[in-house]
Amino acid sequence: MENYTKYKLKAADELAALLADKDNLFVIACNKCFKEFETIQEPDCDAFVKIAAENGKTVTGTAKIDFLCNKTQTDRKLVDLVPEGTENIVVVSCGLGIQTVAGIAEVPVYAASNSLNYTGHHGMALTKKACDACAQCYLNITGGICPIVDCSKSLVNGQCGGAKNGKCEVSPDKDCAWQKIQERLEKQGRLAELTAQPVQVRDYSKVNFKVVNDYVKSIRESRFAGYYGGVHPVEGKEPTEHKPLVKFPDPETVIIPLSMHLGAPANAIVNVGDTVKVGQKIAEQAGFISAPVHSSVSGTVLAITDCPHATRGTCPSIVIKSDGLNTLHESVKPNKPLDELTPDEIVEIVKEAGIVGMGGAGFPTYVKLKPGKPIDAVLVNACECEPMLTADHRMLLEFSDDIIFGLKAVMKTVDAPRGVIVIEDNKPDAVELMQAKVADIDNIEVCVAKTKYPQGGEKMLIKRVLGRSVPSGKLPADVGACVSNVSTVKAISDAIQKGLPLIERVTTVTGKYIPNPGNFIVKIGTNAADLVDYCGGITDSSCVVKAGGPMMGFPQEELNFPIMKGSNGIITVDADNAEAQACIKCGRCVDVCPMELKPLYFYKYAGEQNWQGFKDENVMDCMECRCCEYICSSKLPLVSMIKMGKNAVRGMK
Repeated sequence: MENYTKYKLKAADELAALLADKDNLFVIACNKCFKEFETIQEPDCDAFVKIAAENGKTVTGTAKIDFLCNKTQTDRKLVDLVPEGTENIVVVSCGLGIQTVAGIAEVPVYAASNSLNYTGHHGMALTKKACDACAQCYLNITGGICPIVDCSKSLVNGQCGGAKNGKCEVSPDKDCAWQKIQERLEKQGRLAELTAQPVQVRDYSKVNFKVVNDYVKSIRESRFAGYYGGVHPVEGKEPTEHKPLVKFPDPETVIIPLSMHLGAPANAIVNVGDTVKVGQKIAEQAGFISAPVHSSVSGTVLAITDCPHATRGTCPSIVIKSDGLNTLHESVKPNKPLDELTPDEIVEIVKEAGIVGMGGAGFPTYVKLKPGKPIDAVLVNACECEPMLTADHRMLLEFSDDIIFGLKAVMKTVDAPRGVIVIEDNKPDAVELMQAKVADIDNIEVCVAKTKYPQGGEKMLIKRVLGRSVPSGKLPADVGACVSNVSTVKAISDAIQKGLPLIERVTTVTGKYIPNPGNFIVKIGTNAADLVDYCGGITDSSCVVKAGGPMMGFPQEELNFPIMKGSNGIITVDADNAEAQACIKCGRCVDVCPMELKPLYFYKYAGEQNWQGFKDENVMDCMECRCCEYICSSKLPLVSMIKMGKNAVRGMK
C-alpha cells in the first residue's frame, strides 16, 4: 500500500503546470524521518531539479535538511542557504516541512510533493504543525497554511464569516486560518491567485484514515522487532562484497604492537637481535585480561620501541625484519582431534594462540570460554553490520567449514547445546551456503537477521536471537549466552587444527578514493600504507582515512600504522566539515540508541562537567556505536563527549 507516513514527488505534468509562471527557484528537500529511521539521502530533490531544468527553469540552489519540520533548526539553516535572486522556494517534503518553511521564508513557497502524512506531531520533532494525510494538498494555493488542520471547520473555499477579532468561533484559542491565509497571500502579492481558483471540493476518497493509522502502528511495532533503536546507513559494500580473498604479499618488515587486545599490554620475551620464526611467541600475557603476541614472519628483531598504533596513537611494539623464508616455529603443529580434547585443553590452546575478539573489541577469547555460568547458546556474529566492510562476508563464503569447526569447539568448551550463526539478510549468498552446510547438524542453525546497524553488537544479537536483555553492568554469560565474531571462531579452528596462533587476519580496503578495493589476508604487523598502495593509493588527499568502518572506525592522520588482530578494514570517506550547533532537543538520538540511553543528556552534562549525571544516565552502558552522532541534526560530537564522561566516571570514587 501507499506509504502514507511519507510524501512523494508530484507527477511531472503537474509540476510543469506549477512551474509555468515561476522561475529562479531554490529547492529544499527533507531527508525524511520516520519509516524505520532510514538515513540515506532521498532522491526526490535531484529528481525535481531535473524536471525544473527540462522546463527551462533556473535553480538558484538546493538544500537537503533532516527534520525540516523542526522550525528551530530550519530557521537557523535557511538564513545562510537561500541565495540572493531567489524568487520562489520549492519544498519537497510532507505537509509539515512545507508549512514550516512557508512560515519562515519571505518569498512564496510551493509544494512539489503530495503531502502524505498522519495526523499529529512528527516523531519527536516538536513541531506544532499537523498534516491530515488528505493527499489533496492545498498548500500551493493557500500560502503554505493548511486550511484542513488550521481551520476548525476544515473549510477549503474561504472563511465562514464567524471569526471574531481574528479568532475562530469554534475554537476561540485558534487564529482564523483563512484570515491568516489572506494576510500572507496579500503580503506576497498573491491574493489574485486565490480568487482565481475554482471552487475546491475535498476528495475524501483520497485516504482512509483507519488504514493509515493501522499502517503507522504496524511500522512502529516493526521498529521494535529484534531490538530497540539502530539506523540504516548507506551500506557501501558493493565494491568488495563479491571480491574473493587475496593473500597480501609478505611484508619486508612487520611492526607488531604489544597491545592488540582489551586489558594489559603483553610483555616482550625476545630481545633486539633475536631470530624468530612464524608463530613463535614473542610476548606473553601480562594479566588475566591480556593475550600473548606471536611473530607473523620469520626473521630478526630490529627494535622494541614505541610505534604508531591505530587506536592508541603509539604503543610499545616489536619490529621484525623478515628473512622471506616464513619458517614455522616448532610449536606450530596440529593438536589432537576435537573429540579427544577436553574443554580445559581447548581453553589453553585458545589462550596460548593469543586469540581475541576480532570484530574490533579485542576481548581475550579464552576468558569468554570459561564463563563460570551455564551457557545454553553460542552465537557466531556474522552480521558485519558496519557499512563498507566485507571481510567477514568473504570469510563465510571461503572458510565455511573452518567456521563451523570453530563453533563446535566453542560449544564443546562452554557445554552449550545450541549454536547459532547469525547473518544479516544483505548477504543472501552466505546465508544459502551456511544453511546448506549446517542442514545435517542438529544443534547448529543459521539465523537470518534484518539488516540494521548495530545488529552485530553483542547485546543486540542476544536480544534479536534469544529474546533476552543483558542487564546493565552484566555480561552475555549472565543470560546464558556466549558470542564470538566469525573471524574469531575461524582463528580457533586454525589454532586447533593447524596449531597456528593468531598471526594473520582478513582486512577490507575500500572507499570511493581507493581505485582497486578488495579483501586481503594480511599478516599482523603489515604496514597499512603498503596495503593501501597495493590498492592504488588514495586519490583525494582531503578525504578521511579510518581504521575500521565508517561508524566505529578510528580516523587516521597518516597511514603509517600496523594491521592488528582487530583490523577489519581500512576505508576512505568524505570529510564532514559540518559545524556543530547547539542541541535542539529533537530527541532523535534517543530514538536510535540501541542501548536505550538518552544521549542528549550527555551533551548537556558534558557542558556542565556533571560527571554524576553521566553515571546516573548509565554512560558506561554505551557501546560507542555512534548511532546518536550519525543521526544528530546539530552535528554534535556526542561520542567524544561520551568517552570523556566515561573516563570521568571511571575516576570517581
